[in-house]
Amino acid sequence: MNDNILQRARKTFQLEADALNNVRQLLNNDFQQAVLLIKDCAGRVVFSGIGKSALVAQKIVATFNSTGTPSIFMHAADALHGDLGMVQESDIVVVLSKSGFSPEIKALLPLVKNFGNKIIAIVGNTDSYLAQQADLVLNTTVDQEACPNNLAPTSSTTAQMVMGDALASCLMDLKGFKDNDFAKFHPGGTLGKKLYLSVSDVFLQNEKPKVLEHQSLKEVIVEITKKRLGVTAVVNEQNELLGIITDGDLRRMLEKNTDIEHTVAGDIMTKRPKTIEPRELAVSALDMMRKNSITQLAVTEGNVYLGIIHIHDLLKEGLI
Repeated sequence: MNDNILQRARKTFQLEADALNNVRQLLNNDFQQAVLLIKDCAGRVVFSGIGKSALVAQKIVATFNSTGTPSIFMHAADALHGDLGMVQESDIVVVLSKSGFSPEIKALLPLVKNFGNKIIAIVGNTDSYLAQQADLVLNTTVDQEACPNNLAPTSSTTAQMVMGDALASCLMDLKGFKDNDFAKFHPGGTLGKKLYLSVSDVFLQNEKPKVLEHQSLKEVIVEITKKRLGVTAVVNEQNELLGIITDGDLRRMLEKNTDIEHTVAGDIMTKRPKTIEPRELAVSALDMMRKNSITQLAVTEGNVYLGIIHIHDLLKEGLI
């Protein structure tokens, strides 16, 4: 029984992968023209569909909006009962359908054409009514659904989804849409924080442990304990960073039977420690900690010591 389940799962993956490979071969000049048309659109891209195609259309709308192409969703059935009013003169209408003959689609298309809006079809039948009425046709024909009965939309909806992703990706390239632009549309959640949260947004809430290089071991221990970050910076009179001492450094020193009474900060500090500037992204601090197997970084500007950013800070912010 378990083998049959895995066989069906693998067959589903294979059928959908084959379908995507076939649809990729169908890309033509209409796709290029669709991308350019949307890029130069003065209005919005209105996506519409019925059934499963409507759900795919909503996902593509979300992708377009998050990547800098203003879009809205209009259900094909609801359009016939008032929602058609959302279509403005400068908008482009993209209609998704596997068959291209759905009654709601057939009723919608003449109305949109009367408005004078350009129509792009994402359709699985190039001989359909939708394909004939559209200005541009993006062919998502699949030979077989991944459904065991070849009925439920599976391969066909995957093809629609990827066609939408391909449009969005090409538009991002043409518009020069970068990670900073992406961050503007994703200010919430972990993804947004990774794109905009800086070191200065995090470390300033921490204490700033520091000692001078001639201070005693006792003073070092007190400073580390008091500031509760497991580390202290070692600085000179000009507040320039000379090194750091972690609680791990203290333990290793004690294992070596060092002359504790005469030990000072400069004797046990790690020179040239890993540092990061406050303007750097917090996720860059996390990457540096992971690569070097450490849990904190000294924050500096030039060589001036500003404070400590700890891995617990990044955990608290949800970056881990």
